[in-house]
Amino acid sequence: MGLQEMLFKKMLASKMKGVPEAEQQKIFDMIEKNPDLFQKIALEVQSAMKGGKDQMTAARDVLEKYKSELSGLAGK
Repeated sequence: MGLQEMLFKKMLASKMKGVPEAEQQKIFDMIEKNPDLFQKIALEVQSAMKGGKDQMTAARDVLEKYKSELSGLAGK
């Protein structure tokens, strides 16, 4: 694991306080499987927020759009 990946994991873990470690690992694994998808999701959430949506609404809307791809990564 490179330094950039390690720093990213630390930052993301700090945002997921209260989330069980097993669940955090599932999320990290999904990101490692398809980092481009998560980059696209992050950019779309940022764009929606610039358009006036709050973070939770923007994230919910974008994640719903990619629900099938995320389910595939999660193995469901």
